[in-house]
Amino acid sequence: MTGTLTLERRQATEVRVAGRRLEGHAAVFGVEARIADFVEVIAPGAFAASLSQGQDILALADHDPARLLARTRSGTLSLREDARGLAFALQVPDTQAGRDVLALAERGDLGGMSFGFTVPKGGERWQGRRRELRAIDLKEVSVVSAWPAYGGTTVAARCRVPARLALARCYLETL
Repeated sequence: MTGTLTLERRQATEVRVAGRRLEGHAAVFGVEARIADFVEVIAPGAFAASLSQGQDILALADHDPARLLARTRSGTLSLREDARGLAFALQVPDTQAGRDVLALAERGDLGGMSFGFTVPKGGERWQGRRRELRAIDLKEVSVVSAWPAYGGTTVAARCRVPARLALARCYLETL
C-alpha cells in the first residue's frame, strides 16, 4: 500500500473549554486505532512538517466547511505538537455553530476531536495490517459530536456557570 492524496479523517476525544476557547489534543501519538480492516498509529513528529509550512488549517464542526469555527490564517486557531500529540487552541466564534459547540462542551456531550489529512509520499509505513503515520499533511481539525477513532483523550468544559449566564460570562472572561 502506498501514500495517497485522498483526504482521510481521524478522531480523538480531548477538548477543554476555557472561556470562549476550546483546547486539547486533536490527535495523540502512539495510540492504536482500528480503521476498517487495519490498525493505525501516529508517530511523534508526524505533523511537524505540515505545521511548519504555514498552511491555512481550518477548525470545523463535524468536518462541515459551512460550520467554520476558526483558522490558523486569522490566528483564531493555534496548533502545535507536544509530547502527547497535536495540541490545539481555538477561539470559538459567536455564531450558531460556535454557541452550539460551547453548549455541548459545557455539558460534556461532545464526542471529541477529529482531523482531516492527506498522506504525502513516504509518509506512512505498513507492516502487515498495521499502518504507522510518519508524515501527515493536515487540512483541518474538527470538533465532532460522534465517536472518536483514536482513544486516550477527553472532552470537558471549564467554564462552569448557570446556563442562562454561561455565554455572557464566558465572553467576559475573554476580554
